[in-house]
Amino acid sequence: MDPRLRGDDSGRISLMGFLASRTARIKPSASSGAAQRARELRAAGRDIVNLGQGEPDFPTPDHIIEAATKAMRAGETRYTDTDGTPQLKEAVAAKFLRENGLRYTTKEISIGSGGKQVIFNALMATLDAGDEVVIPAPHWVSYPEMVAFADGTPVVVQTENFKLTPARLEAAITPRTKWLILNAPSNPAGAVYSEAELRALAAVLERHRQVWVLSDDMYEHILFDGRRYATMAQAAPQLAERTLTVNGVSKAYAMTGWRIGYGAGPAHLIKAMAVLQSQSTANPSSIGQAAAVAALTGPQDIVRMRCAEFERRRDAIGPKLGAIPGLACEMPAGAFYFYVSCAGLMGKKLKQDTDVALYLLDQGVALVAGTPYGLSPYFRVSFATSMENLDEACRRIAGAVGKLA
Repeated sequence: MDPRLRGDDSGRISLMGFLASRTARIKPSASSGAAQRARELRAAGRDIVNLGQGEPDFPTPDHIIEAATKAMRAGETRYTDTDGTPQLKEAVAAKFLRENGLRYTTKEISIGSGGKQVIFNALMATLDAGDEVVIPAPHWVSYPEMVAFADGTPVVVQTENFKLTPARLEAAITPRTKWLILNAPSNPAGAVYSEAELRALAAVLERHRQVWVLSDDMYEHILFDGRRYATMAQAAPQLAERTLTVNGVSKAYAMTGWRIGYGAGPAHLIKAMAVLQSQSTANPSSIGQAAAVAALTGPQDIVRMRCAEFERRRDAIGPKLGAIPGLACEMPAGAFYFYVSCAGLMGKKLKQDTDVALYLLDQGVALVAGTPYGLSPYFRVSFATSMENLDEACRRIAGAVGKLA
């Protein structure tokens, strides 16, 4: 018998040595874990205000649900092309041309089970052991973990005002650098890059032709203060041949559970990603794809209305969070998160932001500590919930901080 599978005294088989080493290199998603813990506590009868979930609280628009129902009744319940139906790829291409001025053929578009899968496929299809990926911090919790899973090396770079600067990008690049990941509006800080800022970063990348750009635009339509959106392939078209632009329907159309994301980039990369997907999940949900077509080609007024509501919540809650002693936060330019500094709470009782998150959970507020986002001591607050919940959460946080004093 393989000694790695030898049982203990109870007769149970040990998995030590059986699991692949890559499983030890990655950690569970902190944001998903916080949301799951909040659900568990609620199920156990605890009164928890959940500010850890990164999804809109709005329902999926009716015309999208109707399109999915129609597709099911029409028998569109079978396998589709591995990386997306022609109809959805055409809708994605039309979206990029209409909203971003970017021209793609259907061979340059990939459809996955959420934007996360599109990013995962791209990294798995391109990274060899030791290849480096530059990731500005604070960053979405999954970027470094996916890079590590693909045998790459995440290079986390600190930012200024939550945004990467040309000087810091230049300093981070080595001969092994293969990707730069840019996320804007960013999760968790809501930072947004102007066209001029993107062009300044592009000037650095022009000197390092081995570096590609993975532009995660998932929060593109949640933008505040009348800002105009810019993405790298549009701001710096000279980099389009080495840029993968990723987006999806989850945040803009309140379709997180439908699991449809998409990416656009050079055809040879898209083809490699399709091969990988063919041996993992195969096609995304046929029903989800039909719904996504309706989302991208249907009326867009509801997207703007919901963005205005997110902005109203931001304006109402930001000052309340900032007024709590020991906390400080910037007003996000997009997305639906505050990234709150809790440096003023560090002391004998609370030594790191994970302690703060656990303490606030005990006081009835679920949120995500900043450590997994690469910048501490902070915590992330989602305002993708009702004003009633946000007001109550601020009241509880203020009360909890008061108890510390």
